[in-house]
Amino acid sequence: MTPAPAIPPEVAEYLHGLVLGERPIAWLAVDAAQTLIAAGGALAAHGLDAIQSGHPAPEQLCFLEGLLPLATSPFRLQHVQTADGRAADLHLFVAGDRVWVVLIDSAAERSAAQRVQQKAYDMTLLSEREARLISELEAANVELKRTYQALEESRAELLSTNQRLAGELEEAANYVRSILPPPVAGPLFTADWLFIPSTELGGDSFGYHWIDSEHLALYVLDVAGHGVGAALLSAAVANTLRSEALPNVDLRAPAEVLGALNQIYLMEQQNNLFLTIWYGVFHKRTRLLAYASAGHPPALLVPSGAGSAAEIKLLRATEPVLGVLAGIKFTQHEFPVPRGARLFLITDGAFEIIKSDGSMLEFEEFIELLVASAPSGAAALPSSAPTACSWPGRTSPTTAASATG
Repeated sequence: MTPAPAIPPEVAEYLHGLVLGERPIAWLAVDAAQTLIAAGGALAAHGLDAIQSGHPAPEQLCFLEGLLPLATSPFRLQHVQTADGRAADLHLFVAGDRVWVVLIDSAAERSAAQRVQQKAYDMTLLSEREARLISELEAANVELKRTYQALEESRAELLSTNQRLAGELEEAANYVRSILPPPVAGPLFTADWLFIPSTELGGDSFGYHWIDSEHLALYVLDVAGHGVGAALLSAAVANTLRSEALPNVDLRAPAEVLGALNQIYLMEQQNNLFLTIWYGVFHKRTRLLAYASAGHPPALLVPSGAGSAAEIKLLRATEPVLGVLAGIKFTQHEFPVPRGARLFLITDGAFEIIKSDGSMLEFEEFIELLVASAPSGAAALPSSAPTACSWPGRTSPTTAASATG
């Protein structure tokens, strides 16, 4: 079948109506002197309803500047900005002694193109942000490697975990658990804990180790937020303390230790993450416990045989959280530890518990639970999160529960 040589009038009429209905069209006629001699169509839709015939066209139509006289006919420009930010496809062609200018509305096409362009820009920003985070983590791990060689084995794993945030949270959680100290049962003190992570990777960590033959360091920290970023910062701080990677700092002086950590882990250098921490040092000979805290819940000292919440000593401090402001001076406190006492180091997950009736457990209720469980050594806090240490004189093993909030 031989195709018809021209578009049938019915088809032409349909296409004409389709174009005019969806894309307003305006037309202009300009003579050889570049004077506007005629205009029509949907001028208002293009913001051109105020133009006047008999006046120079370029002075009224800025988008014609530099285009006239027309060097090539026909000539087309896409998404030209007309009045009031409108957009149109611009068609120019010569017919006889005049140049015809046809404007076909292209606002919808320009908006679609801008959306695609914005999405590409957003993806670029996301990639840059991810690359920046990876770079920061690399730098932090290199610094830790100098002072604690064992962290080198985990550096590649941590970086890989960060690169696969969506699919490897469990691997990161396993690493966090691996740096926790083992339970201790010795002649001087007994330590035990139960670490129960939440459904999401969090920023809680703790530890204890002998600084020398006379001084025992104990600490618990909580990085704000959840996820890989909080967990990695938590691990970095814990490893800094565990490996004693604070040059020219007396690890037996809690206030000095927190001051040094505050300068190293300023939130502006840690992806806006900050943390709370309680750090104490027990002196074996004098039985004095020196401690300092940065916005962390108080440690709870439970004397042997305590039967009421009033007998529990709250070892607290009033300094702000770690990493928010440079140059903070922390205060050191001291407290004598009686024999047989138990010291609980907790995070806020220990007492921020939703009870069966839907209400939140009050801190005073948590202390009452602690009093009830401490004398018997039972793990009576299934939803709480402390680290517990018992001192000489106890008659049963120490058991405590730990959960990140």
